[in-house]
Amino acid sequence: MVTTKEVATGTEPAISPADDAARFQQLQRALRDRWRSTDEFDTQERHIVVVPSLSLDQEELQKIEGVNHYEERLLFSLIRLRNPNTHLVYVTSQPLHPSIVDYYLELLPGIPSSHARDRLTLLAAYDSSRKPLSQKLLERPRLLERIRRAVNPAQAYMTCYNSTPWERDLSLALDLPLLALDPDLLAWGTKSGSREIFKRCGIPHPIGSELVFSKAELATVTAEVWEQDPSLQRMVIKLNEGFSGEGNALLDLRQLKAVAPGNAAHSDRADAIAAAFSDLSFQCDTETWEHFSAKIPVLGAIAEAFVEGDHKESPSVQGRITPLGEVEILSTHDQELGGPDGQIFLGCSFPARPDYRLKIQEMGHRVGAELARQGALERYGVDFIAVAKGDPAAPEWDLQAIEINLRKGGTTHPLMAMKMLTEGHFHQADGLFYTKQEQVRYYRASDNLQKPHYQGLLPSDLMDIIVTKQLHFNSISGVGAAFHLMGCLSEYGKVGLTCIGTSPDHAREIYDQVVAALDESTLP
Repeated sequence: MVTTKEVATGTEPAISPADDAARFQQLQRALRDRWRSTDEFDTQERHIVVVPSLSLDQEELQKIEGVNHYEERLLFSLIRLRNPNTHLVYVTSQPLHPSIVDYYLELLPGIPSSHARDRLTLLAAYDSSRKPLSQKLLERPRLLERIRRAVNPAQAYMTCYNSTPWERDLSLALDLPLLALDPDLLAWGTKSGSREIFKRCGIPHPIGSELVFSKAELATVTAEVWEQDPSLQRMVIKLNEGFSGEGNALLDLRQLKAVAPGNAAHSDRADAIAAAFSDLSFQCDTETWEHFSAKIPVLGAIAEAFVEGDHKESPSVQGRITPLGEVEILSTHDQELGGPDGQIFLGCSFPARPDYRLKIQEMGHRVGAELARQGALERYGVDFIAVAKGDPAAPEWDLQAIEINLRKGGTTHPLMAMKMLTEGHFHQADGLFYTKQEQVRYYRASDNLQKPHYQGLLPSDLMDIIVTKQLHFNSISGVGAAFHLMGCLSEYGKVGLTCIGTSPDHAREIYDQVVAALDESTLP
């Protein structure tokens, strides 16, 4: 088993005693009867508690503007309300604006929004502190009792954004099974754990180091990786836990030629690397080596070769391990990465390029099968770097697996939006998505459409602009734009969107039209 220090969220809950661990496993077995795929039209009574807690390192999360609104990203879970006897409880840190909730309910096809609204319970902790939402709920026994009273405990389960000991303790406190990873398996979703899974599955991945917990060790293992491949130009220094690439930094080896392998002793090389850490290129413009390095003893860090290439893509594959133990591929994407060195997730396009999407589906399934053997459950994603080789007109693609995410990620909610709007399904044989009418659809999505002049826009203003330009999703044509993270818009000038089209170019065209419409309405 991979060893790593437990995920840090500031103050961790006490480790559950053996009897609680046994009770948690007993609760998890109930998922086999209570869970149904969103692809099914289910008429049975179901009760779902959605806790969109971002139970990640809270200091790392604060690097993301508007992160306090990211609990909205799971509002696409309201797709479950299209099943007429499903009841859903959605809990947040602060109350959701009614217009945002109404927006999602009105997107539901085939059911009156009022019928769905009667089966939706919204609850809030009224707490804007930097604690994870799950911790806030555990600190409020009366709120927990309200959640219990809102569901039929014999038919209910809980789902979340990511799973940590907080979510396990919340599952036990509510006496509800948790549709998520057992936190004891979190190590497989870390940077070091991902590398171990890739090794076991025989999946190509960049050379890298073991997990270390001190600056001195990090310099030593970085030197060792360089010695494995003296031609390396850059290396990525990664905190073992990160979010959207914010925990990555780039080390430029070209500035250290004097101590390159063959030019200096190992100890001199490690010393020079240690000194160069203060000049790392960070993906967050407010990050410093002093702050970054303070996380190393807590989270651990690895060094990994940076994949070079003149033409690179960043595809990913998403899968699910069901409570029945089945591994399903859900989607592929080409990710749009930004930041100083292209390490931060900005958005994605579905599906990934036809050149390699079936290949990454196959590798993603291998990863899922290994995770299932370890006892993992629910969503997982595998990120790759694809480098074009040979003829630019018909390149061969070198695929390198980069990391595994054991949570709902930035590519989860765009797919949920597509499913909600079209009632369609993903077809694994060709990697395409088909609507209920068997028409192929594509999308371009982003969490980070952000411009200063969008600040001050309310969700209602956004709708006025988009409807006037006839860009909102049209259920008859099956194309258009749908929005999320609307709570970020007024304060941060930031919004998320999924633009669905009949081809990749059409989806990008709708995206560009949305941007142009917002710019036209807000620029002086």
